[in-house]
Amino acid sequence: MKTIIEPFRIKSVEPIRFTTREEREVILKAAGYNPFLIHADDVLIDLLTDSGTSAMSAKQWAGIMEGDESYAGSKSFYRFESMVKKITGDEFVIPTHQGRAAEKILFSILGGEGKYIPNNTHFDTTRANIEFSGAEAFDLLNETGKHPEIRADFKGDMDVDALVKFIEEKGVENIPCVMLTVTNNSGGGQPVSMKNVREVKNVCIKYDLPLIIDACRFAENAYFIKKREAGYDDKSILEIAQEMFSYADGATMSAKKDALVNIGGFLSLNDENLAMQCRNLLIVTEGFPTYGGLAGRDLEAVAQGLEEVVDEHYLEYRIRSTEYLGEKLLDAGIPIIEPPGGHAIYIDAKRFLPNVTPDKYPGQAITCELYLEGGVRAVEIGSVMFGKYDKKTGALIPPPMELVRMAIPRRVYTQSHIDYVAEVAIEVFKNREKLNGYEITYEAPMLRHFTARFRKL
Repeated sequence: MKTIIEPFRIKSVEPIRFTTREEREVILKAAGYNPFLIHADDVLIDLLTDSGTSAMSAKQWAGIMEGDESYAGSKSFYRFESMVKKITGDEFVIPTHQGRAAEKILFSILGGEGKYIPNNTHFDTTRANIEFSGAEAFDLLNETGKHPEIRADFKGDMDVDALVKFIEEKGVENIPCVMLTVTNNSGGGQPVSMKNVREVKNVCIKYDLPLIIDACRFAENAYFIKKREAGYDDKSILEIAQEMFSYADGATMSAKKDALVNIGGFLSLNDENLAMQCRNLLIVTEGFPTYGGLAGRDLEAVAQGLEEVVDEHYLEYRIRSTEYLGEKLLDAGIPIIEPPGGHAIYIDAKRFLPNVTPDKYPGQAITCELYLEGGVRAVEIGSVMFGKYDKKTGALIPPPMELVRMAIPRRVYTQSHIDYVAEVAIEVFKNREKLNGYEITYEAPMLRHFTARFRKL
């Protein structure tokens, strides 16, 4: 098999600033040992997130120049709307400045005290917007997905039996919708099978509940379906995506992921009354329905990105690039979620640092050391991000997994960059006996991982 090369040529470059370990020690301490608080100029390889960090194409930059900045009825909106409808098939398309704005609008209407929202796995902003409304977010990941070391094709699937049990226990009248996140970000970037989407949809039909897809990485999910699920190898990525969305009643999307842009998102729906309520809230919080918090140039870039992301050559390169990093880490004995997911490699912090308990935040220790060792910025996805406190005892209630995510920006880094990341991670692993945990010295009441500060133990 020949080397899978980048399906593009580099047209513009940005310099990287190199730092020494001594400099990084000062920088990290000043940031309260929270990589979110490090200045980007002080980062060598930035794998904090794949959200909004993509390199745009020449056609997207051309679209920036063509953007129609009319306040109402912009032609750029109609191109954007056309592309979203082509992929999702949804009737009503509501642009937002990013995915969490779509979540905020949707759950401001559907959420509230006494409401429950099930998902395969909610990501941080989805959970925060649900809980901010007063509702409760629940994860119903299949059992295999909870075990990083087990290899399976679709570890992002929802546990359908658990969904039925959940609906029966909570009461259908208290569940405004069911969600599926594709790919399953917090579950390791693992895909959801079309079979599982259909099964979840059948449950929703039985109980008359709408199904909403968190579509941030829909194209990557469609590629996994094409490669791993019987009956889809001859279908195009667009056709697979269209079938996936056909089972849903709406979608939220951060276009900063699979639309290959630096800002943008949307909420798409088929329920006219719900869409009307969402648009009314959009006008209050975001902007007019044909721009929704975005400039016309951004709408153009999103439309073009949605066209480019369903290209199979791009997706083959994208998924293989992630797999390449995963293979290098596994060869060195580093425990990760297997098999590698779509947009990121997830180090299993529990097995990496078995002597550091969840209340000492092993993922945070690894994340900090990756930066110190080589200027690589990653993010903890474990008890810092998703841990909760027992209301009676104050003790930490950890999530099922303690992870460190290294999210790979789209079309940004070359193979030598990824080789360097692997070398840094391997060096940290070799010296893991020297790592201790951390304690939180400051935290916000919600989404604490963004601004928390820590002390090294």
